[in-house]
Formats: sequence, structure tokens, C-alpha cells
Amino acid sequence: MTVLSFNAVTVTARMQRQPVDLLRDISFSLNKGDVIGLVGESGAGKSMIGRVISGLLPDNFSVSSGEVIFEGLNLLNLSKSARRDLLGRRIAFIPQEPLSALNPVRSIGDQFQEHLKHLGVAKDVLRSLMIERLQQVGLSNAEEMLLRYPHELSGGQCQRVLIAMAFSGEPALVVADEPTTALDVVTQAQIMRLIAAQQAQHGTAVLFITHDLRLAANVCRTVGVMYAGDMVEFGPAEAVLQAPSHPYTKSLLAAIPRLTGERRMLPTLSEQMPGLKMFSTLAGCRFAQRCPAKDAACVSARLERRFVSENHWTRCGDTCGDFEFASGAPILVEPLAASAQKPAVEFQNVRLEYKARRGFLGLRKTSFDAVRSASFTVRPGEILGIVGESGSGKSSIGRLIVGLEKSTEGTIKIAGEERGALGNTLHLTRRDTQLIFQDPQSALNPRRSVLQLLTQGLEVGPNSLPVEKRRAAADNILQDIGLPADCLTRFPSQLSGGQRQRVNIGRALCLEPKLVVADEIVSGLDVSVQAHILNCLLELNRQKNLTMVFISHDLGVVRYLCSRILMMYRGEIVEEGVTEEVFARPKHPYTKLLMESVPS
Repeated sequence: MTVLSFNAVTVTARMQRQPVDLLRDISFSLNKGDVIGLVGESGAGKSMIGRVISGLLPDNFSVSSGEVIFEGLNLLNLSKSARRDLLGRRIAFIPQEPLSALNPVRSIGDQFQEHLKHLGVAKDVLRSLMIERLQQVGLSNAEEMLLRYPHELSGGQCQRVLIAMAFSGEPALVVADEPTTALDVVTQAQIMRLIAAQQAQHGTAVLFITHDLRLAANVCRTVGVMYAGDMVEFGPAEAVLQAPSHPYTKSLLAAIPRLTGERRMLPTLSEQMPGLKMFSTLAGCRFAQRCPAKDAACVSARLERRFVSENHWTRCGDTCGDFEFASGAPILVEPLAASAQKPAVEFQNVRLEYKARRGFLGLRKTSFDAVRSASFTVRPGEILGIVGESGSGKSSIGRLIVGLEKSTEGTIKIAGEERGALGNTLHLTRRDTQLIFQDPQSALNPRRSVLQLLTQGLEVGPNSLPVEKRRAAADNILQDIGLPADCLTRFPSQLSGGQRQRVNIGRALCLEPKLVVADEIVSGLDVSVQAHILNCLLELNRQKNLTMVFISHDLGVVRYLCSRILMMYRGEIVEEGVTEEVFARPKHPYTKLLMESVPS
């Protein structure tokens, strides 16, 4: 039985000069109990399909042609009230950011109860049903959970609450929009098993939106690959991801760091995905401007669907079938040799205790160890990876290294100098040790140009330089991070996500540090953008002998970039070693669990 059908749907945006087709001729069907994945980079149009279903298109966007059939009804012909009545009852959504989706000033119980009332659940069974649903999603302390507020839960717990709410009305369709983005692999695996169990129990059809191809391969039976508003490839997940036919699909797969095999430089695409304003100039394949295999026919007109097999089709000509990106990865990644210099970082039995207040009026004092008995060294020129799930203490160690936290016990030495004995030379240490933040959108001042952002550390203080020298320094940094010169006059809002992250990296390099701490800086990025950033970091490490502490929960990324790794669990270092040895022969059960949780 078909639950949802998109039939030649085109979404048009009214622009100042002329209308532009954002989604072009999108067609697919989703049957009861089936899971279809929509895969692609940010800006590909995946989430816009979810907005078409919900009727929440921006004011200047509209469906200009096609139909969206849900259980025999054309959603486009329904009134707002009729469609609103379907949402939550027959169609449910699991959003990308659980903390943003939940009201921070209302308890979980209040919000869950309001949702169930919308579904028409009787008052006398509300509480028992909430407890039952929360227990089904693995929240054993359900009664206590109902009294808590979103900020008191972890990201994984908030996502479990939203899944419980989504499936509580036993909907026919669930739209899951990037439900595991930026979650650690263990939590991600738990959430995906949970969605699969709920989907199987209720026979629900699931539309799964993601930029993670490995995740799509493990979860979905069918996959559609999106690029700039076009569905460029569609078919069974195994066929699309094992034997891709479109160059864009091949480029995404080639950019994923592997857990096995030789470590080689990742192939990357030139330029970036075209924006909405450019769509009107692209009559043919919208990927053509970045495609190494394009010909004249790709640019002049949009190609028709070509069936590779009965259920597998692509919008690409026969000439692209043999093209492979893997052949363009010539550089082997070699670990650096050991140095006889003093360690860049040395931890000896370091403990970090956090204190908090709980209960009524915050009268109850509590504490917990974020880091316990941590001992390790980082050699000059080395890239050390710190891996673990959320709450394992990774970021706390990064904050201790750069001086944003003070240890409760133990000794921390930076370049041979004990942190507590630095005194008046602390500003010099801070110049030599820089932190790259996870989210460039939040870290970069939107009112400052790229030139001002890159040279921010050279404006005042002992490191200040005159305007001319700051400009020269910015030019050098641009070359280091691989951005064009015209970026200097732009503002963060005028850059892509990958470009903003490069500026974020460049700002940290402005003072020519000897040590950089990178905290989850590629978490949530598209794989093609991630490949650019990782290659950039490798080049900086080689050219400048830059020492780096790379914090991540992505094992593939850590294996690609780091020569040595620490595995952390609940504040403790449970395993340490050379990257290849740890991946080939993991010793600790937690390390084995992490590796087993990675989508294959």
C-alpha cells in the first residue's frame, strides 16, 4: 500500500527578476513499512521536501506543478486546518535539533501531554501512556523524566523524547530530518535502532533525510541522492551506494574517510554547490560546473532519467558510468616521526571536578569528575586524536590545555612549563596555544569582515601590528587555508559552511601558534566540505610542523588525520596507542563498542 507519492513536484521561488525552480520534477513513492532515504549536502533540497509535506514553505515559495498524494489525498489541495489536523496524527516529524524543538521553559511532561491532547487521548490515560512511550524508547526513569526540563537532558535523551512523541499517535508517515546529526556513534546507533524498532512495531513509513551516506546505507531500503534541487540518482540502497552511477554520488562516497585500507588524501570537488540565485543560469545538469566528467550535453539541457536497472535510475549520460574519483587520491598520509624535543603537552594524573547546585532554589550541592587521573603527552608536530561519546571528557581536556579550565588535581605542562607556574608569561602561552571552536556560525562575529576576523589577534596587545602588516598576514593565512583573495572583503553570512570553518581555522593560525586544539570542528559538516577541511589541516601540519589535538567522535575522521589516539569513557582514558594499531587490534571493550557502532 502506497502511503506517500511525489509526482513530478516542482517548487518555485519568486525572485526579484524572475521565478526560479528550487526543486525540479521530484518523483518517488513510499509504501507502508518502508524506509526511503534522501541524501545530499546542505542546500541540496532534502529538507525542502519535508516542508512541502508539512505545508511550511517560505512565503515566496510555492509548488508550481505536480502533486503530493498522502493516503489518497492530495496534500496540496487541503486547507491549512485540514493539513494541520493530519500533522501529529497521521504525519509526524522528528527534527534535527532536539534542544531547539523542545520548549526550554516547559517540562517534558507538559510538552508531551499537550501533544497527546492534540491527538485526542483521554485525560485519564495521559500519564500512563506518556510513561509507557518513554519506556519504549529506552528512558527507564520515565516518571522522573516527565518532571525534567530540556536543558537537564543530554542530546540523545532529548531526541528519544521527540521519537516517543512522534510515534505516540501511531502515524502512517514519519519524516526524520537529520535526527542523528552531531551525535556520537554510540548514541547515533541507539537512536537508529530505536527508530527502526518503532517503525517495525507500528508499520510506519519513514522518510529519512540525512547527509550521512553510511547511515542511509544501514537504515534505508531505497535511497534518493539530491543535488541543488534535483534528484540525480534513485534506487535500492545497496545498488546506489555499492555501484553508484552519477558522478555526484561517487564524489560523496569517495570523500568518506575509511576505517580500513590505506590512508590517502581524500579527493575533493572544486567550488561549491550553486545557490538559489544561480539556478536560473543552469539550464542543464546543476552538477555540471563541478563535475570532472561533464561534456557539452550536460551543460546545454537537462538530461532525462537513464535506468541502470529496473528500479535504479540516474540523470547522467552513458559516458559518466566508468568515471571514478578514487583514482584522484595520490598522496599517502604518513605519521610523523618521533621528536626529541620536550613534549608540547604533558598531563600527569590530572583531575577536573565540576560543581553544581540542584534542587529547590539550588540548595543541594553536587559535584562530578569530568576528567579523572588523565596522563598523556603530545609530541611536537604530532596530531593526537581524542575520541569518545558525548560527556566522556574530551572537550574538558581541550579546555584544560588552552587554559579555559583549571585542573582540580595533577600537573599540566605546556612546552615543558607547568601551567600553574606560568604567571606573567600566560599571555605568551595563550599566543602559542589556540582553540578552534566547533561552530563557526557562533564563533565568528557577523559584523566583521573576513580580513578583520583573521587578524583579530593582531589588533591590540603585545602582538599588535599596523594595518599594512595585518593585511599581509591575512593574505598569507588565506593561502594557508585555501581561500581566494576576494574573501577578505566578505562577511560570514556571505560564505559557505566550509569557508566559514576555514576562516575559523585561519583566525586561530593568525598568531602563528605552536599548538592548536580542534574541538569537533567537522562535526555535522557535509562529507565534501569535511574532506576540504581535513586536507587543509594535514597540509598545515606538514608545512608548519603544527602540533594538534583533534577532538572528535567520528572514528573515520580520526583515523584519517591522527597518528595517535586516546579513547575516553566517563572522564577516563581507557585506551591509548598508535592509530593503526588501535583500529586493527582494539583492546578495551568500549573501543570495540565504538567501532562496532560505526555505520559500515
